[in-house]
Amino acid sequence: MARFIIHGGKRLSGRHRVLGNKNAVLPMLAASVLTDEPVVLTNVPLIEDVLTMLRILEDLGVQVDQHGHTVSLCAAGLRRTRLNPELCRQVRSSLLFAGPLAARHGRASLYPPGGDVIGRRRLDTHFEGLQQLGITIEGRDFFRFTRRNLRGARVLLDEASVTGTENLVMAAVLATGRTTIFNAACEPHVQDLCRMLNAMGARISGVGTNFLKIEGVERLHGVRRRVTPDHVEAASFLAAAAITGGELTLESAPVDQLDVISRPFHKLGLSWTTENGHLLHLPGNQTLRVRNDFGSAVPKIEDGPWPSFPSDLMSVAIVLATRARGTVLFFEKMFESRMYFVDRLIEMGARIVQCDPHRVVVDGPSTLHGSHMSSPDIRAGMALLIAALCAKGESVIENAQSIDRGYEKIELKLRRLGADIVRVG
Repeated sequence: MARFIIHGGKRLSGRHRVLGNKNAVLPMLAASVLTDEPVVLTNVPLIEDVLTMLRILEDLGVQVDQHGHTVSLCAAGLRRTRLNPELCRQVRSSLLFAGPLAARHGRASLYPPGGDVIGRRRLDTHFEGLQQLGITIEGRDFFRFTRRNLRGARVLLDEASVTGTENLVMAAVLATGRTTIFNAACEPHVQDLCRMLNAMGARISGVGTNFLKIEGVERLHGVRRRVTPDHVEAASFLAAAAITGGELTLESAPVDQLDVISRPFHKLGLSWTTENGHLLHLPGNQTLRVRNDFGSAVPKIEDGPWPSFPSDLMSVAIVLATRARGTVLFFEKMFESRMYFVDRLIEMGARIVQCDPHRVVVDGPSTLHGSHMSSPDIRAGMALLIAALCAKGESVIENAQSIDRGYEKIELKLRRLGADIVRVG
């Protein structure tokens, strides 16, 4: 078990290059089994979840070559369709192999996926959608997917599930006839996957909307694609710099995707400028102040499916609010356990009232003090790390490897910006 030791109060300033979207590259890796031809992905973040997905692919017989942030894959030698149970338990994204393996190779067998414990994460959307395409699913503690006649269907998802949409799309591209998906997720990472599949010969229209049309094709070919930069990573570094009073330039920033994030961050007093479509500049020494709604009402920041504020950034935004003057309500709609990490912030000195599992009220600014704590998941872990960066004194964060699942070499990149952080173990 690794831990981070942080001495807070250091100003973070400099330049940071944003790597590929974690939630985009994981389904793109799974999609490589849809063809026997080479698939090359660039701008791949070398995070633990990606490395686990590569181990799964190698275990299935896929040839994997990794050079820097470029990964080359060839599934021509794929020899098995049953996933390793231990690897399944390490990542939620192991479930993304169900659709492409069943569609391309007729069957897939996998164990329930792992991932962060942030509340109930249903599998129903995946299973019901795949069943409508003609894939039979058996098992409870071990799932067996079997395809006989893969056919297009009209599918109405009961929730706009990101991974459910991705699994269904990867199966539908090889189905006979047309598939229409209503209430599809349209997050940037879903768009990245769909555009990759189209570059491989798929026929998907409606990309970027919640209504997808897929005309099935007989086969897909190889492709070379760059993974779009990660808006969650970009926003996390913006918050880390802002909360310490630093000045930051983001290179390869997903400027168009940050429009969704800018409004909630602006409510907390944060602003930035952009240029050339890929550079973002955060001025230093910004005064964080909550901007009330009309009529001086307490503002509310809530998450939801894209283009609402991403759930993955709620934890980071709450930490930012502890340093902003004023009161703000946070409403986490999607996961009932996402907010439990605020107990650690309260121990650090934050003034937070947890109303229920989904809502907290933050009254700032608070002076945070160093603490000994444990990272419960990727996003809460990053939020606690940001809190430690601005806190007085020393903080220790146990279970640091959970943060590695979403952020590559985080302590080295923060140290380059001026942070006093070391990894032990």
